[in-house]
Amino acid sequence: MSKSLATGRASTVVKLTLENGVVGYGEAWGLPAFNRSYEAFLANYLVGTDAFNIEHAYTRILARHYHFGVQGPMMACISGIDMATKDAIGKTLGLPVSKLLGGKRINSVPIYASGGYLTETPREDYRPQVELLAEGNYPAVKIKIGLSPESDEERVAMAREILGKDVELLVDINSNYTYDVAMESMERLAPYRIGWMEEPLNPADIQGYGRLHKRARMPIATGEALYTVFDFKNLVDAGGVDVLQPDLSLCGGFWQGRKIAELAYANHLRLSPHVWGGAIGLAAGIHFIASLPAFPHSDNIPKPTLLEYDLGANPLRTELLKEPIVVKDGIIAVPEGPGLGIEVDEEALLRYAAA
Repeated sequence: MSKSLATGRASTVVKLTLENGVVGYGEAWGLPAFNRSYEAFLANYLVGTDAFNIEHAYTRILARHYHFGVQGPMMACISGIDMATKDAIGKTLGLPVSKLLGGKRINSVPIYASGGYLTETPREDYRPQVELLAEGNYPAVKIKIGLSPESDEERVAMAREILGKDVELLVDINSNYTYDVAMESMERLAPYRIGWMEEPLNPADIQGYGRLHKRARMPIATGEALYTVFDFKNLVDAGGVDVLQPDLSLCGGFWQGRKIAELAYANHLRLSPHVWGGAIGLAAGIHFIASLPAFPHSDNIPKPTLLEYDLGANPLRTELLKEPIVVKDGIIAVPEGPGLGIEVDEEALLRYAAA
C-alpha cells in the first residue's frame, strides 16, 4: 500500500467451546501475540457467561475499564470472541448467523475485487495486475494509489483503459494524504468516474474528513481502522463519509457491526465491510451483508452492498476451511449450514499457527 510494503499477513483465530461441547470460530484482527495478552483479562468476564447474554458482558467491560478506550487489541479480541459465540449459538440452534443477526434477506453477496497493489517496482508490476483483474470480469474493482496525485492519475488512467468504461473503479489511498494533497488527487481523478475514494486521510482526522467531503468530487469511503459505533458516529456527525467500512474482526464483531449498520441506516449512508484477514472473517462478512436491510431501497437497489475480496495470495483464506469460500461470477453464495456455515480444517490451523 502507499505507506509501506507488506511481506505477509497475520490474523488471530478464536476457538470458543460452549458447555454443551459446541465449538464456534471467530477471527480477531492482528498478531496472535498481541491478542493473547488479553486472554486472561477477558476470561474473567466471559468464561461461564451465558452465550445469549455475552453482549452485556462486553458492555460491562467497556463501562468498567473506560480508561482502556475502545481502540486496540482488546476490541479486536472481543470482535473475534463475538464471531465465535454467534457461530456456536447458530450451531446450537441449527440456524445460520445471518438469521440470528436480523434475517437472511439475500442468498448471495456481490464482491469487489481488490488488486492493483503497490510493489517495489510499481510501474513494471502494475499493468499485469490490472490485466488480471480485467480477465476476471469483476463488475467492481479497487486499486491502490496514494504515492502522489501524479502517480494516482497515471494508475487510474491505465486502469480505466484496461478495465473499460463499465467497471466501477474504486481507489484506496490507505490514509497517506493530508487534506490539500487529497483534494489535488480528487481533482485529477474526477474525469475517470471513481466509485469511491477510500481512506484519503488519517482515521484520526475526523474534521478533515468533514472539510474534504464538502468539496469532494467523488464518494468517500472509510472505517476499516475505526472501532465501535462511537468512532463511526463521530465521523458521521462530522459529515465526512458516504460509505462506512467496518471490519468485523476489529470494530467489535457482530455486536458493534449491527450498531454501525443501524447508524448507516439512520443516516441514509451506504456500508461495505472491509475484509483483509482469513476465511473466518470473510464468512462473517458474508452473513453480515446477507442480514442487512435494503432500506432506503426496496425492489430496485442501484448500488448493492459490496464485500471486499482481495486477489492477493492468502492461504489463511484458501486453506483454513475444508470447503473454501469461492467467488463465482462476481458473487459469493451465503453458506447454508448452521452458524457461519463453514468447517475449519484443524490441521491447516496448526500448519499456519504462530510459533
